[in-house]
Amino acid sequence: MRRAAIERLLPAAYQRAAGPGSVLGALLDVMEALHAPDEAVLADVDALFGPYRTPDGFVAYLTRWVAMDHVVAAPRADAPLPLPAGRLRNLVAHGALLARWRGTPYGMRTALELATGVTGFVLDEPPERPFHLVVRVPPAAADRLALVTRIVEAEKPAAVTVEVVAAPADPPSHPTPTEPDVAEPAAGVAAVRAVGRAHVPAPLPHDPPEEPS
Repeated sequence: MRRAAIERLLPAAYQRAAGPGSVLGALLDVMEALHAPDEAVLADVDALFGPYRTPDGFVAYLTRWVAMDHVVAAPRADAPLPLPAGRLRNLVAHGALLARWRGTPYGMRTALELATGVTGFVLDEPPERPFHLVVRVPPAAADRLALVTRIVEAEKPAAVTVEVVAAPADPPSHPTPTEPDVAEPAAGVAAVRAVGRAHVPAPLPHDPPEEPS
């Protein structure tokens, strides 16, 4: 708050006494200097809550705001984050979408892909084991099984048991010239859409929401 604005809030007698070189004038100058840092923060406060504008040190806090505490779970407050800040920003940006689809295969796959930066997670429901889910982790994410397990446990329906299995790495293959260069979209997946900087597959608009297993 500028000195002139503070001075206008004072009674008329004080305003007359706040001339140049006066004690009251010096106090008003000090008040302006004390307010300046806080006003600078308030002028740009919306940046704190923007997933791609907030400082790195605030990203984990926003991740907890969107109910993704299990992603940043750490034994100590000063422990390093289990994944890069950029992926946490993607999770925050998609917080509403993840909350809407929590408890569904689409929601779990999306959370896993955003957190790991890897696609290709497969969710199987063995017919001989009702209310049981097998999550097959692609080789590129095999080194993040602890993170994947925490997400799976948090995103699955409460009545479902689950096991996380690392899929074996596929041998390198060399496509022939007749093979298409563009992979076909997976069943039940429409065009890729973007929210912020991360791209996630969206379910077809005419499909009903998936019910939890």
